[in-house]
Amino acid sequence: MAKPHGGHRRPSNRTNLASCAVATVFLLFLLAVFLIVYFTVFKPKDPKIFVNAVQLPSFAVSNNTANFTFSQYVAIRNPNRAAFSHYDSSIQLLYSGNRVGFMFIPAGKIESGRTQYMAATFTVQSFPISPSSSSSAIATVSAAVVPDSPAMPGSPDFTVTPVGDGYANPGYGYASRVGPTMEIESRMELAGRVKVLNVLTHHVVAKSDCRVTVSIVDGSVLGFHC
Repeated sequence: MAKPHGGHRRPSNRTNLASCAVATVFLLFLLAVFLIVYFTVFKPKDPKIFVNAVQLPSFAVSNNTANFTFSQYVAIRNPNRAAFSHYDSSIQLLYSGNRVGFMFIPAGKIESGRTQYMAATFTVQSFPISPSSSSSAIATVSAAVVPDSPAMPGSPDFTVTPVGDGYANPGYGYASRVGPTMEIESRMELAGRVKVLNVLTHHVVAKSDCRVTVSIVDGSVLGFHC
């Protein structure tokens, strides 16, 4: 006598396919949400360097040779939602494409969404300046400075004290000066990494390149453009 059919039935292939399809759609949905959140909230961004002021506390020119002390005040903004850990770096000072000054910047960390202020001062060894710069030819330079980037919010944690006229601050206009001038270039680069969600590590770089116009008469910083 044949036994009646009953009890549990094996799920059909169609049911298995439907379950797999639902699971696949759900996983794709989660992946899409993750990508949207990642690229809108956690996407790594390069930190920004804002040069707030440039100063030459001491300056001297003799026999077409210049010697001075260079000071630069910057704000570094980390826009990421993770700390920015930067490696050892430097500030370089160039004249006519040749490096005339250098300052070492040790490795450090800037927390998420924070701004760190740095003040760098170093002595530039004597170097020859071009005859066109040191000649008695009259050159008029407008010292009104319009920064490329908006001023950073908040007050810096350092005090800038002008020494003589050798000081310039973006956002303020200075009267035009007449006399021989020279142009120097300041370069700063901070390379490092940002670890997103404590899992994904991304390499980011902050750069600043400024051209500074200096009066040879008294070392006044007439303006700078970054």
